[in-house]
Amino acid sequence: MLNQTPFWKYILVLFVVGLTTLYAAPNLYGEDHAIQISASKNAPIDEELSLRIENALLAENIEIKRIDMENDQLLVRLLDSDAQLIAQELIDRKLDDEYVVAMNLAPDTPDWLKAFNAEPIKLGLDLRGGVHFLMEVDMNSATTKAYEDVEGDFKTRLREEDIRYRSITKNTDSVDIFFRDADTLDKAQFFLRNQFGNLSITERDNLMLRATFSEARLLEIRDAAVKQNITIIRSRINQLGVAEPLVQKQGAERIVVQLPGIQDTAKAKEILNATATLEFRMVDDKNDVRDAQRGRAPAGSELLLHKDGRPYLLKKQVMLTGSHIIDANSGVDEYGVPNVSIDLDSKGGAKWSRATKANVGKPMATVFIEYKATGERDANDKLIFEKKEEIISVATIRGQLGASFQITGLDSPSEARELSLLLRAGALIAPIQIVEERTVGPSLGKENIELGMTAIIWGLAAVLVFMLIYYRAFGIVANIALVLNLVMIVGIMSMIPGATLTLPGMAGIVLTVGMAVDANVLIFERIREELREGRSPQQSIHFGYDSAFSTILDANITTFLAGMILFAVGTGPIKGFSITLMIGIATSMFTAIIVTRVLVNSVWGGRRVTKLAI
Repeated sequence: MLNQTPFWKYILVLFVVGLTTLYAAPNLYGEDHAIQISASKNAPIDEELSLRIENALLAENIEIKRIDMENDQLLVRLLDSDAQLIAQELIDRKLDDEYVVAMNLAPDTPDWLKAFNAEPIKLGLDLRGGVHFLMEVDMNSATTKAYEDVEGDFKTRLREEDIRYRSITKNTDSVDIFFRDADTLDKAQFFLRNQFGNLSITERDNLMLRATFSEARLLEIRDAAVKQNITIIRSRINQLGVAEPLVQKQGAERIVVQLPGIQDTAKAKEILNATATLEFRMVDDKNDVRDAQRGRAPAGSELLLHKDGRPYLLKKQVMLTGSHIIDANSGVDEYGVPNVSIDLDSKGGAKWSRATKANVGKPMATVFIEYKATGERDANDKLIFEKKEEIISVATIRGQLGASFQITGLDSPSEARELSLLLRAGALIAPIQIVEERTVGPSLGKENIELGMTAIIWGLAAVLVFMLIYYRAFGIVANIALVLNLVMIVGIMSMIPGATLTLPGMAGIVLTVGMAVDANVLIFERIREELREGRSPQQSIHFGYDSAFSTILDANITTFLAGMILFAVGTGPIKGFSITLMIGIATSMFTAIIVTRVLVNSVWGGRRVTKLAI
C-alpha cells in the first residue's frame, strides 16, 4: 500500500529529535552571577580554599548558591549582581596575588545534562554582555627582534666555520658584516647565501656584506608576530574562564579580543597587557664596568642593572630569547633554593646547546624584559613602547646545557612562581597595547536577547496561525515540524564546538522560521493539485511529496551555497548570520520532508481515506 513509512525512518526521526532536544535543554536553565577564582602562580585550588572563601562570605552575610570546582578553577555562584560585586571585592582582599579573581556569568546546567556534555549555546558579546578590546601590535619590535636573531646567528655560524670577520652591526633594516680582505668576504658570502636563503645578501663598498629581509619575508615576520600573539592571548584568556572568547586578526597589525560574560575589565586588561620575556646574554668580563658607568661602554656591550642595583656589563649578542620557551615551572632544589625549570623547543634547544658549549666556565646573565606602552605615537602613527630590562640572575655556565635547564638566583618561591607564570603564559613576540575598549553591560545583552526572542516568537506564531487556518489538519503537521525545527536549530548550535550565537545569528533564526514552512507549502499545494486532478487521497500524498522534492532540494541548495559563501568571505556578524542560516536550511529540509512525511503517513497512510483536511 501507498504511504507506508519504513521502521528505520521512525528510528531516525526519534533519534535526531531526541538528540537535539537533549542538547537544546540546557538553554532553559539560564546563568548565575559568579566569581571565578583561578591560580596564577601554581597555588592550590582545593577544598580548603573553597571552605575558606565560603566562611569569609557567610561572615559578611553574603548568601551563596553553591561553590563548584571545575577545570582547576573555583566557581562561587551567587544570587544576584549586587552580591556578586560585594563578593568580588571581599574575595580579592582575602586572597593574595597568587590567585586571579574575576566576575563572570556561569551557566546553571544540571549535572545530569553535564554528564552528556550538554551545554547552552555560547552567546556573543552583543547578547551576553562583556568587554571588547582592540589591540595593536608593535611591528617595529617584531622586525628589530628578527634582525637581532640574524645578527646572533651570523656570529655563531661564522665562528663555527672559522670565517673571521672584523665586526657585525645591526641596523634598523639590515645587518652589516665587515671583513679585512676580499677572499674572506667571498667565502662568507657563499656560505651565508647557502645557509640563509630567506635573506638577501649583497656586497657593498669597504669590504662589507649587507643582509636584508625581502618585502615578502618582512610580511611573513609581521604576520607571524600577530599570529603568535593571538595564540598567547588565547592562553592568557583561559585564566579568565571565558567560555567562548573571540580573538582574531583585524587588518595588518591589530587584534580584536571579545570576552563575553566578563564583567571585570580591569582584571582582563591586567592579564592581556602582561608582556614579558627573557634573554640570556654573556657577561663581558674582559672590560671594566666602571668605564661603562662613565659612558665609555665598549662596542658590542651595554650596561644593565641587577635587580639588587648592582651594575653589570653585558654583551649585546643574545644567546637565547624567551620565544623558544615552551614550558616553565617553579620549584626548589635540594637545599631549598627557589628556581625555575625551563623547557625549550627543538630549535631553541639546539641553539642553546651550541651557545653554552662555546662558553663553559664563563658568567651568563638572565635578563628579564618588560614592554610598557608610553601612550605616545611616532611620526608614522605607530605606538611607542618603553623597554625595561633588568638582570634577575648571574651564574657561571658549568657545562653544555640542553633543551631543559634551570634558572637560579631568585630571591623567593613567590618570585619563582611569578616568573614561571609569565614565561608559561608566553612571551609576546612583539609588545601590544589596547587602543580601544568597549564594555557591553549584561542589561543591554539581556535586552537584545528579549528583543530577539520576541521577534522569533511573533514570527513563529504568525506562521503557525497561517498554516493552521489555511491547511487545517495538514497545517497542524507542518506546525509540529516547525517547532521541532526550532528546537533542532538550538540543539545543533549548542552541540557545535566554537559556535556562538549573536544578534545577527538570531536574525538568521527568524529568517529560517519563515523559510522552513516554504517546503511544506510546496508539498501541500502539490497535494491539492493532485486532488483536483482526480487522484485518490493516498496517490495525492504520494505524488505530492515525490514531485515537490526536486524543487525543494534545488531551492535550498542554492540558499545553502549562498550561506557558505557568506561564511567563507564574511567576518563577525556575517559569519554568525550565515551559520544559523545554513543550520536552519538543513534542519528545515529534514523536518519538512522526512518528519512531516512520517507524521502524515502515521495519520493517513495505509488506510482507506475518502477526503483530506488540506
